[in-house]
Amino acid sequence: MPKETAVYTHGHHESVLRSHTWRTAANSAAYLLGSLKPHMRILDIGCGPGTITADLAELVPGGRVTGVDRAAGILEQARATAAGRGLTNVDFAVADVHALEYPDDTFCVVHAHQVLQHVGDPVQALREMVRVTRPGGFIAVRDADYAAMTWYPASEGLDDWLDLYRRVARSNGGEPDAGRRLKAWALSAGLREVTATSSTWTFATAEERAWWSGLWADRTVDSAYADRAVEGGHSTPVGLRAVAAAWREWGRREDGWFSVLHGEILGRKEA
Repeated sequence: MPKETAVYTHGHHESVLRSHTWRTAANSAAYLLGSLKPHMRILDIGCGPGTITADLAELVPGGRVTGVDRAAGILEQARATAAGRGLTNVDFAVADVHALEYPDDTFCVVHAHQVLQHVGDPVQALREMVRVTRPGGFIAVRDADYAAMTWYPASEGLDDWLDLYRRVARSNGGEPDAGRRLKAWALSAGLREVTATSSTWTFATAEERAWWSGLWADRTVDSAYADRAVEGGHSTPVGLRAVAAAWREWGRREDGWFSVLHGEILGRKEA
């Protein structure tokens, strides 16, 4: 049986939050935005530092957004993000997506970005998301698919990074190639009206390469992911430093290009 919990592989080191705080509704939830109405009540699961949550709150000025995360500590940053933007229609709470403490049919939209790849039972998580969605409301999920990530030029060091990351994530109870599985998980959770799409992040300019390679190089040696890679016997400090060096080498390449594929589903609860 699937586990109902899993370890969040990345943790909340600065190198991780460097990526999380870059995320916006425009670059991470575009597939959902056309379905939003100003009055909607939205639940944002796995909100992290709250940048997407705050964007959603701005898009529903007559509604309300609740951001939830399992890590209580990160919610202080999320609250600061919302306060800094003068938002009064947003609140935050600790929650577990496998067992949400909200009544049935509460929200117009339930959204999760880069969450299901980290949970122990994504189908149960989706069932909970459906349960708390109002009839006719939307369930919106987007997750990366690590095996589908691609780059140029070829790099044995980045090949090692991808293999290592997928092994560590799976040992923590997650599924790093979640993007391709979202539609299947949604159908297993009982959703019948499901639109499946995909989109990418691409890092190709000098600034983009420096940012993306730098945060992954730092994450590889300094974050909770690095600790779990060593403690789980998947790598050694020397091995991690070699992977970090490969990231920095790729980032210096004028012809460097990296693409992150995401799977997306927009489901609608039966009225």
